[in-house]
Amino acid sequence: MDSLQCDPDARADGLDHDPRQVFTGHYVPVSPTPIENPEYVAHSKDLFRELGFADNLAQSTDFIRVFSGDLASVPEPMRKVGWACGYALSIYGTEYTQQCPFQTGNGYGDGRAISVFEAAINDRRWEMQLKGSGRTPYCRGGDGRAVLRSSAREFLAQEHMHALGVPTSRSLSLYVSKTEKVRRPWYSEGSHSRDPDILVAEPVAISTRVAPSFLRVGQLELFARRARKNEHPKAMEELEKIVLHLIDREYGKVIDQALTTAEKVVLLAREFRSRLTSLVANWIRVGYCQGNFNSDNCAAGGFTLDYGPFGFCEVFDPHYQPWTGGGHHYSFLNQPVAAERNFHMFCSALQPLLKEHQDCLRKLDEIRREFPKVMQAQLESMWAAKLGLDAFNPALFSELATLMVQTPVDYTIFFRELSTVPDDIGPLKKSFYKNSKDGSDPLGLDKRWSEWLTKWKSATQPQSREALSRQMNLVNPKYSLREWLVVPAYQQAAAGDYALIRELQEVMTQPYAEQSNDVEEKYYRLKPLEFFEVGGASHYSCSSCRFQRYVRLAITRKQGLIGKVSN
Repeated sequence: MDSLQCDPDARADGLDHDPRQVFTGHYVPVSPTPIENPEYVAHSKDLFRELGFADNLAQSTDFIRVFSGDLASVPEPMRKVGWACGYALSIYGTEYTQQCPFQTGNGYGDGRAISVFEAAINDRRWEMQLKGSGRTPYCRGGDGRAVLRSSAREFLAQEHMHALGVPTSRSLSLYVSKTEKVRRPWYSEGSHSRDPDILVAEPVAISTRVAPSFLRVGQLELFARRARKNEHPKAMEELEKIVLHLIDREYGKVIDQALTTAEKVVLLAREFRSRLTSLVANWIRVGYCQGNFNSDNCAAGGFTLDYGPFGFCEVFDPHYQPWTGGGHHYSFLNQPVAAERNFHMFCSALQPLLKEHQDCLRKLDEIRREFPKVMQAQLESMWAAKLGLDAFNPALFSELATLMVQTPVDYTIFFRELSTVPDDIGPLKKSFYKNSKDGSDPLGLDKRWSEWLTKWKSATQPQSREALSRQMNLVNPKYSLREWLVVPAYQQAAAGDYALIRELQEVMTQPYAEQSNDVEEKYYRLKPLEFFEVGGASHYSCSSCRFQRYVRLAITRKQGLIGKVSN
């Protein structure tokens, strides 16, 4: 708030809760709207430890008051108003403004998320953002609230992804209102509908997510669009300021502050490409599908952000997509291509700053064009690590992918069982979803699996079995945040019982560990048949994104990179 440009039309007191156009400035001061009668649900013990917070702080009166949205009594240097930011939207590399109620792009941004706190703690900078903390000028007519169901999912997912070693925003705390509810479209019990079929009254909640910043690719795009069109006299200045702010918040340790802006921009693109390609390779390593990977959901710091219609792949399917509105373009193994589209928009947003520096502009274009090569190298390195190989073996991988689809197998359980370096395919069959009751094998899969296993063992030589198993267990998690496990947790929480959320948190923050027999029996198993194709457990709609349904029809399907394994 001190170093960037405030919206000149904003109110200093933060009482700015109605939808309106924001034409200039990097942020709008907004006061959060507290939830009624907040109650503690959970907090991140790991993050509290990193921040030097005592665990009992999460249940103290003052802490609950602030992180459930009430800033009225905060001590200095904290402020009684937070801030919300605008950003633009690109879907799979195409610019859109239709998501804005004014059809201009000036009313889109943080509709229900308000940052309230920024601090340097233990030599690291953190921004804390309350999700579900009320309306902002970007609310697009929404009520500004988040429900306990979606808040619990994001809280658990951030905890799980951090424990998996995947760069992510972090969970700090989760509070629910004991009295305030809102109505949301959702699925009736056992519904097989693609879209929600009932309205449900759900408790509202506020989750606090934490990151060095919440700058998005779409944020840079907003200011670049204004600069390209020269929409106001300070448009180019605002673009430069937000880019330099990104470098300061996310890349300060790797980009020399003494360089010129043009030189910094080139290094920024190169560093972001490295982070983004590594991030997406890690997503695929752990079976994660973002679902909605638009540019406004792509963190410019190169970490996972905005856990909306996400999911973890269970039955291996290159086209796995948990979001009913996501289409093939954001499906599991097409995420590298989607990332490339976001990177192109990122580079496009930087270009106006290099108009007078043709040498830097050429370097930027080269960095952009080499994205597929860098992405492919990251993917091959990741697949080699999952298979315990020194180098990627295309033939071995291609045969494996075919078998995994034809069998089919559970993605997480298969690679964990392979990590035991089994003598035969018996342990691998724990991951098989189809086992013929009469013992028949019309496709000869058992024979083909046995032959593949022999080839794989030959390719992993000369490592010892024990060393190979230890190595593979470090990259192939045992536990995955399966949606059908999360559903009863948030259902019980809605009735005031938070035990299952806390149990899931405990298990999912140790995803590589061999836990108790009871935990293994409950959480290390195939998806039960009764949950297949069930709305809310196998797929879900994103209410804030329904306008994109018609957009999906206009997006060209593109096969590329590792997505070719589905052929």
